Amino acid sequence: MALTRYRGGSEAPALESLPAAALRAVLREGYTATDLRRDALAGAVVGTVALPLSMALSIAVGAAPQYGLYTAIVAGFVVAFLGGSRTQVTGPTAAFVVILAPIHARFGDAGLFMAGLIAGLMLVAFGLFRFGKLIEFIPHPVTTGFTAGIATVIATLQVKDLLGLKLEGSPEHFLDRIEAMWKARGSAVWPELVIGLATLALLLVLPRITKRIPAPLVALPFAALLAVALGRWLPGFSVATIASRFSSVIDGVTIHGIPRLPPLPILPWNAAGPDGAAEGLSLAMLRAATRGAFAIAMLASIESLLSAVVADGMARTRHDPDAELFALGVGNLVTPFFGGIPATGAIARTATNIRSGGRSPFAAMVHAATVLVAVLLLAPLMGWLPMASLAALLLLVAWNMSEARFFVHTVRVAPKSDVAILLACYVLTVAIDMVVAVSVGIVLAALLFMRRMAEVTEARVLEGGTHASTGPLPPGVVVYDIDGPLFFGAAQKAMAALGVVDKKARAVILRMEDVPALDATGLVALESALDLLRAHRCMAVITGLRPQPEGALKKAEVEARHKVRLARDLPEALALIERVKGAA
Repeated sequence: MALTRYRGGSEAPALESLPAAALRAVLREGYTATDLRRDALAGAVVGTVALPLSMALSIAVGAAPQYGLYTAIVAGFVVAFLGGSRTQVTGPTAAFVVILAPIHARFGDAGLFMAGLIAGLMLVAFGLFRFGKLIEFIPHPVTTGFTAGIATVIATLQVKDLLGLKLEGSPEHFLDRIEAMWKARGSAVWPELVIGLATLALLLVLPRITKRIPAPLVALPFAALLAVALGRWLPGFSVATIASRFSSVIDGVTIHGIPRLPPLPILPWNAAGPDGAAEGLSLAMLRAATRGAFAIAMLASIESLLSAVVADGMARTRHDPDAELFALGVGNLVTPFFGGIPATGAIARTATNIRSGGRSPFAAMVHAATVLVAVLLLAPLMGWLPMASLAALLLLVAWNMSEARFFVHTVRVAPKSDVAILLACYVLTVAIDMVVAVSVGIVLAALLFMRRMAEVTEARVLEGGTHASTGPLPPGVVVYDIDGPLFFGAAQKAMAALGVVDKKARAVILRMEDVPALDATGLVALESALDLLRAHRCMAVITGLRPQPEGALKKAEVEARHKVRLARDLPEALALIERVKGAA
């Protein structure tokens, strides 16, 4: 297998080995029947857990529940097969709700599918261009801020189904939905709240009793049975279910709930719009889908790679981030053609997979197959699940996602600039949307990084004194020490001190032993400083160039164009100045 060596001596698969990197590694190491049995059991457990979550997340977006199941089936299998993580489980996640709900409200299923398709193209490019490592540089205040904002939006939106509110229309923005729910407060019905609170109580209590059985597997079926029993015993007790809320027309026959069909091929752009009719491609939809696709791709990258890192820690494995992004892109490209919504790595399902014994991509493939079998065999039974129960499940997902304690701790102890970025991302996610929050958060973090790096880079002028490495300096010789990278955030500050060098100085030595990097802005600032010295008829000598700055100066032909001399160290530079003086 072709390998490429990364800085630090580690090796990673080359471009041609991106597809199925994890699966190839597992098969190369040897895969036994015992491994298959273990993975099959883990995959069956995760698939069962994924059933209610996939439906609930699709409903939270505004789409039919089967679309979430199709996502778990198609994306779950494709990404596992092609990916770079051995234990990652892919499917719909709560993080996408904030992005996808406005798109679905405006353009229906077609907009939803097109956003996922375009995001898939972006993710494939991320993987091919080796952006996997770059995602790690997004600061925690940014991810914590928008994650907490997403959790807040998801939790708030569950109030509708938890209380059985009857809203007028489907508002696109979060604040508009809050206003609509407040206006509809009089339509709340107590049976929905009873079933929702009972489900939430079971979801919270069962893990304290046993963690061997996932709580949703007990809580949701119990809630469905409780709703049926109370409906028979108490007059007027009725709750909305998947079957009463959703229906599909298959071959002219109306099917309530989830169709007992596998994911079938469709053309994403011909899916239903907000009015139920075929939407078709339009410039407005493409603009909105592309705008949302950027946020989907960024969020999918962050969440999937974070999940892979968590999985590595639990299973003692290593993942290939570029292979994982490539597979995630292909999965999101394929899924819309089978009626699926955007997908990414799911931390909770991945952790369940590992705790259940999953150790290879085959476990995630079995998870996808388990969901498929459940759709084909149990679709009518899943229609009995109460909407309030699914809302309770998402409330718990939102709470776990928010990491409220960590959020509060960060606000208390982090520097004020980091807290400002965190709160800005949080407020923008809640009040506006994820696209703005991610964009503004990354820009603010980059500006903060530039400011901090500018503070790190320092420059010192030594004129007519004694240098630690050479002793007293000759008259008219100035030593200019630069410490830190000369990049666009620090270059002007670092080179500014040369402007105050005594015009009587006959030579300036620029010591660059501590300059690890030089970018285009730093090069321009350095050349401007050299031009100033040359105008003053002052000789310039650069010492101690490290590989990257030396390569940049040679490429720009600085030595010839600006008549600057190069030396290995300060003593050699002083000797060079004396020879030039003697020759003159």
